[in-house]
Amino acid sequence: MNRPIRSFVLRQGRTTPAQSRALEELLPRYGIAFSDQKISSARNAPLVIEIGSGMGETTAEIASQHPEADFVAIEVHGPGIGALLNKINAMELKNLRVVRHDAVEVLERMVADGSLAALHLFFPDPWPKKRHHKRRLVQPGFVSLVARKLRGGGIVHAATDWADYAEQIAAVFSANASFAKSEGGYASRPTTKFEKRGRRLGNPVRDLVFVRK
Repeated sequence: MNRPIRSFVLRQGRTTPAQSRALEELLPRYGIAFSDQKISSARNAPLVIEIGSGMGETTAEIASQHPEADFVAIEVHGPGIGALLNKINAMELKNLRVVRHDAVEVLERMVADGSLAALHLFFPDPWPKKRHHKRRLVQPGFVSLVARKLRGGGIVHAATDWADYAEQIAAVFSANASFAKSEGGYASRPTTKFEKRGRRLGNPVRDLVFVRK
């Protein structure tokens, strides 16, 4: 049986004591366990998913600015999940939950077709070496999956500071007849520390927004 190509690797980053406590104490409160149970909003609010929430600063800020929507962050790395959980708790966010699992499997099994108002993909792993480009998340199959999960008028907002990945994202979404380019996203994207560091290094950031027809 062929193993699927993953768009991520589980890096052994340092988890602080505060992040470890959050994973133990807060994940049961704010987390959603991976299962075949569909994610839904108890209050019938717009549902927004962010893939790869990192340390959670953008995720938490957007959720705090949009209390009318429900947000789900999908992440695999423990330190980032712990940091986001602590932000959710400190900011008393009622509209943000976390799934610790592979995003593609979450979309396939936990997200109903036509249920998403938006999907955010901010600074996905660029896999810069050419031989690793097959590991990039944004491929035709992924875009087709996203098209199924978004409702009509739903938004995909991606951002990257790798020029060739930006071109790939633009090309793959443009090639799918279910999407059209859009000028505005579901929410304004805050500038992150990661982005500021990239700009200092001279890496131009591109935001790419598409709407589900």
